[in-house]
Amino acid sequence: MVKIKGFAGDYEGLSQEQVSDGQKQHGLNELVPEKKRTFLRKALQVLSEPMFILLFFTSILYFVLGEMRDGAIMLAFIVFMVSINIFQEWRTDKTLDALKDQSSPQVRVFRDGVVTEIECKHLTIGDLMLLEEGEKISADGQIIEMRDLGVDESTLTGEAEVVWKTLKASDTDHWRKDYIYAGTTVTQGNAVVKVTAIGTLTEYGKIGKQLSEIKKQQTPLEKQTASLVKTCATIGGVLLVLVFIVSYWHNRDLRESTLSAITLAMSMIPEEFPVILTVFLAMGAYRIAKQSALIRSMPSVETLGAVSVLCVDKTGTLTKNQMTVDKIYAPDGDEKEVMHWAGLACETEPYDPMEKAMLACVAKLGICIKTLFSKKLLHEYAFSTETKMMGHIWSIDGATTLAAKGSPESILPLCGLSQEQLGTIQAEQERMASEGIRVIAVANRTNMTDIPIHLADNTLTFVGLVGLLDPPREEVQSAIAVCNRAGIRVVMITGDNGMTA
Repeated sequence: MVKIKGFAGDYEGLSQEQVSDGQKQHGLNELVPEKKRTFLRKALQVLSEPMFILLFFTSILYFVLGEMRDGAIMLAFIVFMVSINIFQEWRTDKTLDALKDQSSPQVRVFRDGVVTEIECKHLTIGDLMLLEEGEKISADGQIIEMRDLGVDESTLTGEAEVVWKTLKASDTDHWRKDYIYAGTTVTQGNAVVKVTAIGTLTEYGKIGKQLSEIKKQQTPLEKQTASLVKTCATIGGVLLVLVFIVSYWHNRDLRESTLSAITLAMSMIPEEFPVILTVFLAMGAYRIAKQSALIRSMPSVETLGAVSVLCVDKTGTLTKNQMTVDKIYAPDGDEKEVMHWAGLACETEPYDPMEKAMLACVAKLGICIKTLFSKKLLHEYAFSTETKMMGHIWSIDGATTLAAKGSPESILPLCGLSQEQLGTIQAEQERMASEGIRVIAVANRTNMTDIPIHLADNTLTFVGLVGLLDPPREEVQSAIAVCNRAGIRVVMITGDNGMTA
């Protein structure tokens, strides 16, 4: 049994025998990798397109008729076009492989009564994970015990706000508060979690599996090309028969009639068309690659050119998926003072996106973070979902000083404000909230003579409000303008209310 500081329970974890049995039954904790296609399969897929089949058939006819030069030229065209397609796909796959994280993530688990660190792929159902701030979660699991656990689930839900977990939650909610999910990140607190799903059985894995099972459909260009080939082949076939009949009727020469019919039929084949098409698609893929986009299948270039409606997710696509301080309200007008106290209320090594944003703003205002945290930390009031506030007590120039921050609903009642002051602050708070800004209240207490057990037992002095926002990317406005000029309608997909959106 292992006792972890801060937790009530003693944990044994799985034995090595149970781990082996679990891995035999459930496999490793891995997503199903995409099957790599061989060079031959890639070439056969390209050659299976109707236009290439027609060109290949044409080259064979040239050789049969003794036109070695024309047949060789046709085969050279085919090899050239297949090479361009395969090279483009190979270059894209190589880039994607380079972008993948080559490191092997680790996770701490209870095994045979001790805490050990293992590779995430060796997790199995029933394992007990020990999670802390900053760790990326590698499996789905139920929370057994926790301390103020906050998780960033934006990879699954698209929302940048931290989700605060509980030990009990409604079974009707899809994203349960008493569960953690693979692919998400712990931003605050720690927890002991029992693994309930691994690999493709996780919610993250299910999404990946569904995406991999989507059947590839023909692009509009491929459909039009197939239709053109069918039309040319039909007309060529009809002409071949008619010319053969008429020619043989007049001269009774079977060989000459056959050659005349085949020659006329082959004139219906647009031999240059696939070459020109392939070259222009390759040029399009190259230009798109210069804009930091990857094209694996060249017909997709034409599909992109035919887009009329573009649906984009808000969080992380239109926005930076990175909280930023957007507005600061200071009753005395000193915004730097507000951020000074907000910084002192933050963790010295933050994982929470909002705290990172606040400290970034502190540094931007010219306050040295290293100097800010060089004071002696005497006491910490940890954030909790019940109080919705936190604070740090520092020794500053010999005086005991408290810096606190949290939701206005939690901080303002502790500040002894008059009705007039409270009304002014709440009006500013509502104005920020109406713009989709998340509001944090900042307060302090100086020259303390005692250190109360709970933050709520302190009488605070209101300092100001900090408004945080996930800002749009700088290039979004110009990109939307380009789409509008091109006749493309841009639709934003978001879970926000209409006013915020």
